[in-house]
Amino acid sequence: MPRYVLAFRGQPDRQPARDEDAAWGTWLGGLGVKIVDPGNRVGQVERLNAEPAGSAATEVLTGYVVVDATDINAATTLARGCPGLKSGVSVEVAETVPMAG
Repeated sequence: MPRYVLAFRGQPDRQPARDEDAAWGTWLGGLGVKIVDPGNRVGQVERLNAEPAGSAATEVLTGYVVVDATDINAATTLARGCPGLKSGVSVEVAETVPMAG
């Protein structure tokens, strides 16, 4: 099954919303066995913008999760549940590409 990186990006000075940590824990717990974490470079990418959106030019990587999904659409559906999307965290969904060698 293909793997996808869900890369979380936000402003470096962003403060989490109240109860956001609990919401993240619930969301990640719901992903369960779909979460995997090998190192890979990425191929195809989709981006879900945060509300409110900060300047993409100043966003930084704030974390990531690697998931199994049947295709990029299924991975993007998983990413839509990210609680950070409602409080300034954008999510990029990128297919992993196995290293040659």
